[in-house]
Amino acid sequence: MKSSSAIVFGGASGLGEATAREFVAAAYRVTVADLNEEKGKALAEEIGADFIQADVTGEDSVKGAIEAAASAEGGLRVCVNCAGVGAAGRIASEKHGAAPLAGYEWAININLMGTINVLRLAAESMIGNQPDDRGERGVCINTASIAAYDGQIGQTAYSASKGGVVGLTLPAARDLSRDAIRVMTIAPGLFDTPLLALLPEEARKALGDNVPYPSRLGRPAEFGQLARHIVDNQMLNGEVIRLDGALRMAPK
Repeated sequence: MKSSSAIVFGGASGLGEATAREFVAAAYRVTVADLNEEKGKALAEEIGADFIQADVTGEDSVKGAIEAAASAEGGLRVCVNCAGVGAAGRIASEKHGAAPLAGYEWAININLMGTINVLRLAAESMIGNQPDDRGERGVCINTASIAAYDGQIGQTAYSASKGGVVGLTLPAARDLSRDAIRVMTIAPGLFDTPLLALLPEEARKALGDNVPYPSRLGRPAEFGQLARHIVDNQMLNGEVIRLDGALRMAPK
């Protein structure tokens, strides 16, 4: 698929930025899709990619981004969705009562429904591709989290949203198998993203020390490398890969 078109949603920073860099380095024509126009444009200019502003929860927004990426010769071949949000708060407590429903709707709308929106529209575009020299039309990679498996106290909204991404991976791959489109999900653990960069260095080191091996925060480039390997390795399909250094999160 080298020299083909790839799009990275949430590509302006963090895991998405690293993924965009990885695919540019592998000679793909990359489209960075993100809500943050300033960061997205700056990154695209730096690495030699295209930028388009996109909201994963909007059908027209995602469709426009995918159409732009698919305009390249050969159509869209790779779609990686790294767009997502964090959410925290106990589902209910004696002091605060039930958690606001709006918080769950917000997290699930972006993390789960946004993933479904991107996946269905990317797949629709890829179905129209001519098979490549391996007989393949495209690869879609979603982003979940290890919180889908061992979410901590206060992570019910986040874990539910990411658990949905895990759950859709196999049936989506089965749906698209007749069209020679693969679907995979990466479930990262603790990574050194802009969100964790806000913490003091001592706190960041303490988080990394909890990882069995290597005892550090994951590097975004390692996520990007796995995404590229998934594309290159045709037998990877319908599976979720934990990228976490053997970390299993404690309750808190």
